[in-house]
Amino acid sequence: MKKDPKLFLVSAPSGAGKSSLIDTVLAKANRSDLPLELSISYTTRSPRKGESNGNQYFFVSNEDFLDKKNSNFFLEYAEVHGNWYGTSLDFVQSKLNQGISLILEIDVQGFRQINDLSLNYDSIFILPPSIDSLEERIKSRGDEDQTAINLRLKNAKDELAYATEYKHLVINDSFDDAEKELFNIIAQENSVNSQNIEEVQQFLAQLLSY
Repeated sequence: MKKDPKLFLVSAPSGAGKSSLIDTVLAKANRSDLPLELSISYTTRSPRKGESNGNQYFFVSNEDFLDKKNSNFFLEYAEVHGNWYGTSLDFVQSKLNQGISLILEIDVQGFRQINDLSLNYDSIFILPPSIDSLEERIKSRGDEDQTAINLRLKNAKDELAYATEYKHLVINDSFDDAEKELFNIIAQENSVNSQNIEEVQQFLAQLLSY
């Protein structure tokens, strides 16, 4: 039976490996003829190395973003680390109407906005195996000083506090295992959280008590 197209909301603290997992899942979906694409958001941040307009993001000025925000252009929007991010409602509806499912990389602020709307969506939160590993992953990027790293770690704890509001929780301890679990959720081969909720809550408590 053909699956209805769906919007998959994927959140994670910075450095949890979300983007790498999503890239791998998208490549696997392409090989499997699964109609799945990445939802391209708008942002006011500067492009990183290897990024180009219209591929990873639509890069716009602060003024342009705020104009769109005030005209109800966005399905959701949020200010993260001093930059604005937002998702075009028309973009999402157009893809779903074409029978294409979308992965939307989204922060907790945006997720909580969409959580109040009547959309065919599923939600996934990717957890790091530890705060220490999270810090090491952020440091390995080599593009931020310790002050910026500390801010990201603080924001990570704030985001982790909302993880249990998501339907699925995936711990990115083993990349291969996490990728398989994420793909199975998106391919709708499993429809329930594969993690025991009590175990996950204990794991989250350990992360948050760091």
